[in-house]
Amino acid sequence: MPTEFEMRQRNAKFAAAARSGKKPTHPSRQDRLAKRSPVSTWALGLVVFVVCGGVLFELARLIFL
Repeated sequence: MPTEFEMRQRNAKFAAAARSGKKPTHPSRQDRLAKRSPVSTWALGLVVFVVCGGVLFELARLIFL
């Protein structure tokens, strides 16, 4: 089991490598949040369902009635 001092050294080394341009193995929380869409997946799906469903029902009404 590594000591606290060794872990701090490894963390500092990893942070320096990440800052110098090497791709870190796990992106930071800020990076993950920056890449996320402001609209959640279920909200986007709901909007698409309402719009596309409305268009389909309107086309069906025009064709069959």
